[in-house]
Amino acid sequence: MQKKIFEATRIGHLELKNRLWRSATWLNLADEKGHLTPELIWRYEELAKGGVGTVITGYAHILENEQPNAGMLGIYSDNFIEEYQFFVKRIHELGSKLIMQVCYGGSSTKYQTEGRLIWGPSAVKNPSSGVTPKKMTSEDIRTVIEAYAQSARRVKEAGFDGVQLHAAHSYLYSQFLSPYFNRREDAYGGSIENRARILFETLEAVRKEVGLDYPVLIKMHCTDDWDENGLTPDESLWVAKELEKRGITAIEFSGGNPDPGYPLKRPIRTKIVKREKQAYFYEATKQIAAELSIPVISVGGHRHVELMEHILNDSNISYVSLSRTLFSEPDLPNKWKQNPSHEPRCVSCAKCWSPGGNVCILDRKNKISNKK
Repeated sequence: MQKKIFEATRIGHLELKNRLWRSATWLNLADEKGHLTPELIWRYEELAKGGVGTVITGYAHILENEQPNAGMLGIYSDNFIEEYQFFVKRIHELGSKLIMQVCYGGSSTKYQTEGRLIWGPSAVKNPSSGVTPKKMTSEDIRTVIEAYAQSARRVKEAGFDGVQLHAAHSYLYSQFLSPYFNRREDAYGGSIENRARILFETLEAVRKEVGLDYPVLIKMHCTDDWDENGLTPDESLWVAKELEKRGITAIEFSGGNPDPGYPLKRPIRTKIVKREKQAYFYEATKQIAAELSIPVISVGGHRHVELMEHILNDSNISYVSLSRTLFSEPDLPNKWKQNPSHEPRCVSCAKCWSPGGNVCILDRKNKISNKK
């Protein structure tokens, strides 16, 4: 049977109204402590009204003193639970499922780095941020694992439909997987079995807090796309199969690396309007998905219904996720449902980011014009 974008599916007990996901995207709209603001809530309401089946929040930091970017959500304290309960209820009322992504950033940050303790698997300078982290001790690793577990508990208690562990985009867990960043010689470095150990121990700790049936997803790389010293597709496949054995619910595959010397191999790529440049992680994701039984989510440059349905039916991939296109048109799923040939407004310029809150540059220009 042919898979369709606009058909209902299930992941465990979750009923999803379509196969479109909003990939976790930093909005830069939370307050300085990571709490919700009216504008942030409104942005998520617009996504839910726009018809996307499942929304993954922008990453939420799991330790109070470790905030990789300004305006990101927090989940480091039980004080967040009540306000998130209201938030989840509102998004559910508008018809979308809501999953929270949780994260420890590490050295992939340029935000308030002076005087702040920043951990990493090894003291390797980040080529993008220029930050050299403190090599983590075994006690530091246990602290982060426990922070992930308690954050997942809070996510469940707040009523979210699931939790996603962020292990991509050169944040801490992605760094542990990558031999470029991970130069350790203990049980957490060297072989891929050791480099992935922190993920497996985190999943085990999370499951103890949320139970076996609660959806626990992970976002990870299908490849680092480095010429050498990066996580390879074969290693990604091994990690994914191990995660499946250990009870992960679904995997979203991204990729790329932060090195400014590799602009065409970054997680967020530009000038991808042409079909041949879209879905830039698809081939690597397809190969991994073929050997998994759990749902796989493809991310990276999806722009057209015809191509997305080709991806679904040419592979074992179950879902596709979008980010920048929904920045520009949060109602894009509804438009596609009415007209599958609708051309997205987004041109993949990657100029969505701004200090006052991340928004499509076309909308920023319109606001400026209206003020004149």
